[in-house]
Amino acid sequence: MEQARMRAAEARPCVPAARVPVRAPLAPAGPPPSPAPSAAPAPAPSAASTATPSPAQGVGGRRPAPGVPGAGPGGGSASPAPGPVPRTVRRHSVRGQVLEALRSALAGGQLEPGRVYSAPALGARFGVSATPVREAMQQLASEGAVDVVPNRGFRVCVRSAAELAELAEVRALIEVPVVLRLARTVPAGRWEHLRPLAEATAAAAAAGDRAAYAEADLAFHRALLSLAGNRRLLALAEELHRSSRWPPPAPGAAAPDRAALAADAAEHTALLEALIAQDLDVVRSLVRGHISGSDA
Repeated sequence: MEQARMRAAEARPCVPAARVPVRAPLAPAGPPPSPAPSAAPAPAPSAASTATPSPAQGVGGRRPAPGVPGAGPGGGSASPAPGPVPRTVRRHSVRGQVLEALRSALAGGQLEPGRVYSAPALGARFGVSATPVREAMQQLASEGAVDVVPNRGFRVCVRSAAELAELAEVRALIEVPVVLRLARTVPAGRWEHLRPLAEATAAAAAAGDRAAYAEADLAFHRALLSLAGNRRLLALAEELHRSSRWPPPAPGAAAPDRAALAADAAEHTALLEALIAQDLDVVRSLVRGHISGSDA
């Protein structure tokens, strides 16, 4: 018995020693091994270490541990994790492409005034589903280019001469005083920035591309009025511009030919020259005449 107690007493000092290798692997807090403890504080992570997370920080789909740089709240995340964002961008891109294609078809006369078009039929024509077509058509309806026909689709609006005259009058009431104010206040050198836009309208007119001319004409007027620095005015003027430009104004009416488009484009260049010279009388006359005849 005495010998057994002596053996047990000799074995007791070995118990604490056995716990040391068990605690040692738990000391490091992250993937890289920590240096020996010291009194100096740990250096702050650099911009390069936080800008691009490593695979251990969650890029591969794993949720990183809190406190790791780039891990989100409390960790200094700098870039969003991959997810549904590219899919959303693609969806908006399809809608935007369909919208521009429909605008070109309207401006070019491929969509006939007074005719009803369904979203599924147009989607098959463009090789897309009906959803982006329907969304694009709703935008065109807000611009006054089409009307919604319940359970059927969208009817392309018909513009009578009286309606076009009303739109031109409202546009003149807004644009003429704004352009006259700009003619008095904008330095002559700034008007030269609009010359490439005027040249783009001339190129589209020379090619006889009515759809391209419509977009180039809108871009010129948008750039001109943007110098006023009034976003609400710019949005209203663009809405009126789009509402008044869909040709032809009525079934059977003649669409503008190359000569008419070229004459309209030449007014852009003439207007720039008058603005540079600060000739207010010529500016007033050109803006009024351009608005009343630009949508013929």
